[in-house]
Amino acid sequence: MKALVFHGPGKSAWEAVPDPGVQEATDVIVRVDAVTICGTDLHILKGDVPEVRPGTVLGHEVVEVGDSVRTVRPGDRVLVSCITACGRCRFCREGTYGQCLGGGGWILGHLIDGTQAEYVRVPHADLSTHLLPGAVDSKDAVLLADIFPTAYEVGVLNGRVRPGDTVVVVGVGPVGLAAIATARLYSPERIVAVDIAPARLDAAKGLGADAVATADEAEQLVSDLTDGLGADVVVEAVGVPESFEMCTRMVRPGGHVANVGVHGKPATLHLENLWIKNLTITTGLVDTYTTPTLLRMSAAGRLPTASLVTHTFQMDQMEEAYDVFARAGDTGALKVLLGEAQHDALTVRTP
Repeated sequence: MKALVFHGPGKSAWEAVPDPGVQEATDVIVRVDAVTICGTDLHILKGDVPEVRPGTVLGHEVVEVGDSVRTVRPGDRVLVSCITACGRCRFCREGTYGQCLGGGGWILGHLIDGTQAEYVRVPHADLSTHLLPGAVDSKDAVLLADIFPTAYEVGVLNGRVRPGDTVVVVGVGPVGLAAIATARLYSPERIVAVDIAPARLDAAKGLGADAVATADEAEQLVSDLTDGLGADVVVEAVGVPESFEMCTRMVRPGGHVANVGVHGKPATLHLENLWIKNLTITTGLVDTYTTPTLLRMSAAGRLPTASLVTHTFQMDQMEEAYDVFARAGDTGALKVLLGEAQHDALTVRTP
C-alpha cells in the first residue's frame, strides 16, 4: 500500500509500505477512504513532537477484524477516533481516554502508524471506532475524528462556556472555527474571533462570530465590549507563546483560559499579575468522549462540518495537500480532505 511516511523534521514522502495486519485480537484494519490533515501533523513535520520516530506513517482518523472485536463487522462504515482507548485502565474508566495507560491515548500517527495511508491498523477497536449513521457523509465524519471533539472538549467544555458569556477564540483555524460553532450551542452573549488572516476571520463570521479582530486589535476590542472587565472565556487555539500570553491578558477575574493549541516552545505564565485574578487555566489532550454526541448532532444537521472543508485531493496527492494546508495564509485552506473517488466511506473487511 501507499502511505505518507515521516522521515524526520521537514521530510516526508508518499511511498510504498507494507500492508498492516491484525496484531492483537482487539484490532481492526480500516480501508481509509477519507482522511484529513491535522495541525498537529504540521507540528510533527516541524519537529515539535519528538516522540514521532522517522518511518512512522502520519495521520489519526476498518478492513480486517480481530477475533475479540464485537462492535463492528466487515462492510461497516466507521469513524476512527484520533484517540485510542483500552477501556480498562484508570483513566479510561474515568472517560479520560487521551491519558490511556493500556496502550491507547494519542497513538495513531504518533507512536504507531496513522491514517494517512490506504489502510490502517486500529487497536482497541471496540472503543476506538464508531459506526457511522447513514445520514453522515464521509466528508462530515472525518471532521468528527479530531477537530470537533478537540474544540468542544478542550475549548468549550473545559472553558465552562455558559449562557450570556463573552467568549474569545484566539486562532480561528479549523479547531478555532469548530470552537466557535460548538460554543454557540451554549448561547453566549457574544463570540469574538481573533486571527491574522482575513479569510479565516471571514469564515469565523460565517460560523457565528459576533466580532472579529486582528491580534493587534483584540485586547482593546475585548476591553471595549466588556466595559474593561475582560472576557469570561478565552480559548487559545494557536499554540505559540504570544497568543497564550495575550489570552491571559484578555480574561476577566474569575474567568477561564482554555488552552487548545499544541505548544512547541515555552510560554511565560505571568503569575506576578495573575495570582490575584482567581483564574482557571486548563490544558488538555482531547479524550473524544463526546464523539457519539457529536455524531448524533451531525446526523441531525446541527453541526456545520462540511463548510470547513475548502480543498479536496486524491490520496496520492498527499504531499500537495500538505503544502496547501501548511501555506494556509496564502491558499485560504481551512481543512483539506483526501479520499479515493471510487469509495464512499471507511469500511471493514474480512480477514
